Amino acid sequence: MSKRTLPRLLQSPAVILLLLWMLVPLSMTLYFSFIRYVLNSARRPEWTTPALSNWRGFGNYEYVLFQSKDFWFAVQNSLFIVSSILILTVVLGLALAMLVNRSFPGRGIVRVLLISPFFVMPAVNAVLWINMILDPVLGLNGLAVEGINDIIHSLKDFPVLGAFFSMWPDIVPISFRATQTSAYAVIIMVTWQWTPFAVLIFMTSLQSEDESQKEAAILDGANAWSRFRNLTVPHLARPIAIVVMIQSIFHLSLYAEIEIVSRGNGNKNLPYLIGEFTSNNIGAASAAGIFAVIIANIVAIFLLRMVGKSMMD
Repeated sequence: MSKRTLPRLLQSPAVILLLLWMLVPLSMTLYFSFIRYVLNSARRPEWTTPALSNWRGFGNYEYVLFQSKDFWFAVQNSLFIVSSILILTVVLGLALAMLVNRSFPGRGIVRVLLISPFFVMPAVNAVLWINMILDPVLGLNGLAVEGINDIIHSLKDFPVLGAFFSMWPDIVPISFRATQTSAYAVIIMVTWQWTPFAVLIFMTSLQSEDESQKEAAILDGANAWSRFRNLTVPHLARPIAIVVMIQSIFHLSLYAEIEIVSRGNGNKNLPYLIGEFTSNNIGAASAAGIFAVIIANIVAIFLLRMVGKSMMD
């Protein structure tokens, strides 16, 4: 037995198990996407079983693409939520990492507090934010707006400033459960939870930054912004690419936050839309799932190329 054959034989059980783990669910999803499979159909009882006689061809794909009113909105909303979270977490994570990287009393405690939101479960995170912070009546959102209105009302009694503040209308707190604003609530709470992850990656990378280059730049008269743009940002190119790639994988599958905030009322992404289909129409859910896999792979290929390019530079 050659030296290459034995390692391959030892690895084959794990490889076969992984292939079955991936191929069996994908094959079943592909099969369901080409048949009529409805869990509850009084008009056509034969559709309630996944039989080959219920073959529909590309009918489920046509239904999802052209007849489902929420599919393209879900795709657009998914990309909007993911891209917004990525931009905010990278910018905030980089800013916080630069601040925490400096030496100051209590830095260890601050680092622990910064990282702690990452360990909160997504459902708990959504419940805390939507009820205790963003609620327009009992949350900090409503209390802050009420306090601002009280201050404005008290200023109206001043002899000079009163005429100016009397023209101010009362501020109305934002309802983040509404159709137009529920996506922003999801972006806020997920950004709060995942910014510590970016801070941890960037802070670790900043520890290995070459200080001699900074000292040489200071001697050459470079200001703080020039040093950050020409030295720190290129040094953090690989960590930024890795943060973007990992977070994209997780944020494309957001579900708990959307369910708790709005229950899909005007704020659906692809996983939530698939969950709605699975309540009855398994064929349409499978077709939407295949589209989700295709979109996720396109995003993954783009991100992998970006990570590979940043690592080679």
